[in-house]
Amino acid sequence: MPTELFSYSKEIDHLNNTISISRGRPKGVTPKYSLAPLVPRLSELLGIQVVKADDCIGPEVEKLVASLPEGGVLLLENVRFYKEEEKNEPEFAKKLASLADLFVNDAFGTAHRAHASTEGVTKFLKPSVAGFLLQKELDYLVGAVSSPKRPFAAIVGGSKVSPRLE
Repeated sequence: MPTELFSYSKEIDHLNNTISISRGRPKGVTPKYSLAPLVPRLSELLGIQVVKADDCIGPEVEKLVASLPEGGVLLLENVRFYKEEEKNEPEFAKKLASLADLFVNDAFGTAHRAHASTEGVTKFLKPSVAGFLLQKELDYLVGAVSSPKRPFAAIVGGSKVSPRLE
């Protein structure tokens, strides 16, 4: 959230923000993975009313982006409702990219995935940059590897833990 909160500082509060989030591993549109429940808390954290789109691409979303007031925030619906997201289909990435002027990735946990909303859009949006939280995690990782504080232990895995705990 640090990047989004910075967006509302006095220096750049005139910019509009379109937020794209993935949630869960739905197979198509699945109401339990909708991002609608995030709107109240996101609005509270940002101190403004966040507008929620019912989709993440398409004419209705384009209208919402165009009608955002100065400093407005639009939360797109879950990009994982589309199979094109995980397949990193260029046309889907291009549609997502058309909704923004730049791309900020602030999700370390998904940065390794070549999905349309994380890797695909970078082909169409310049600049594409790391957000504050992603940069903080990268800095920590570099420090831990290049000059670890002893004793040092690393646990490395290749699978998501949360499904195994359920």
